[in-house]
Amino acid sequence: MTSSDTGAQAVPDALAYLAGNWTVERELSAGGTTGHFTGRAEFRAGDADGGWLHVEEGVLEWGGARREAGRTLRMVPLPDGSAEVSFADGRPFHTLDLRHGRWTAVHQCAADRYEGTFTVVSPDEWHLRWEVHGPEKDQLLISTYRRARTGAQRVPATGLRGCRTP
Repeated sequence: MTSSDTGAQAVPDALAYLAGNWTVERELSAGGTTGHFTGRAEFRAGDADGGWLHVEEGVLEWGGARREAGRTLRMVPLPDGSAEVSFADGRPFHTLDLRHGRWTAVHQCAADRYEGTFTVVSPDEWHLRWEVHGPEKDQLLISTYRRARTGAQRVPATGLRGCRTP
């Protein structure tokens, strides 16, 4: 990895960089309510056609309630080192290109616009900031992923709620 002019760390192959287990800390805010997600993420080869899975599971504290939460995304590697990301049910989500260490993805969910900025901080840490604006949602989700070092366990697959959850 080399440093780019943005201070982010360039990654020639997004899935090779992401492969393995990560801890996840996420701050959420929407409509005056704030919350926190703490969990684990795993990026692994997922099927015979070369697709990968991004599986997250953890605990969401939101609006005074605490519950288990998770999501699964499917990622297909592209020849240039980027990847196409889709929801678990196959609906397209966005492209991910970390070759310059920073990437902004846009996803339109009905009338709501999701804009996500991915930033590679180091070989063992990356950040993701999703801003969501539209008639149904006004949200901010800020996540820090750190490579898990010890006691990393495989994360079981769980359903993704797409663009319907905070």
